[in-house]
Amino acid sequence: MASRNTTNDRRARIEEMRRAEQSRERRNRILTIGISGVVVAGLVGFGVFVLNKESEEKEQRVAEAKAPVKDEQTWDPKKLGRNHVDTPVTYEMAPPVGGDHRQVWMNCNGDVYQEPIPDSNAVHSLEHGAVWVTYTDKADKADVDELAERVKKTPYSLMSPYKDQKGVIMLSAWGKQVTVDSADDKRVSQFFTKYVQGPQTPEPGAACTGGLSGK
Repeated sequence: MASRNTTNDRRARIEEMRRAEQSRERRNRILTIGISGVVVAGLVGFGVFVLNKESEEKEQRVAEAKAPVKDEQTWDPKKLGRNHVDTPVTYEMAPPVGGDHRQVWMNCNGDVYQEPIPDSNAVHSLEHGAVWVTYTDKADKADVDELAERVKKTPYSLMSPYKDQKGVIMLSAWGKQVTVDSADDKRVSQFFTKYVQGPQTPEPGAACTGGLSGK
């Protein structure tokens, strides 16, 4: 009789343990499903956020490209010479935004030059669709550093000091030029958006590497 009771007790404990294990498994499944749902929802939400952000940035770039740049100067591209010359060229604007130029361009694959570069080689870079950022010694170092970082991240752009320009910070493209107040000036982003390989480019897609390095 005692043996039978012992067996029954053992079976009861085993059954109780089985039920407890099944209960834990159900809780774990529910917890796993819940966590998975939260993760999936988070991933979906993050994906929607990224897509919305990309869409907003694209819309902003389109708007910037369409809008005129405030206080921008423009020269008639038909009146800007495009001959390759070996003799010095006198330009009507400083920095120049077009005209006859040397056969070799300045490298403009996000190149930042610490010393002045030759006008006639930089003009060739503009012909290839580059934006040229220039600044005087009156420019704030923080602005220079911030602009240099932008240029380094932007193919078809270059940057160099320029002593004899009227504005402290100026941006130039073929036939286009603007003076900006600082690196944070909204026209900086707009000018890059409009004119890096923009519609003003006489030779779109031409090389910005393999030219003069300035070293």
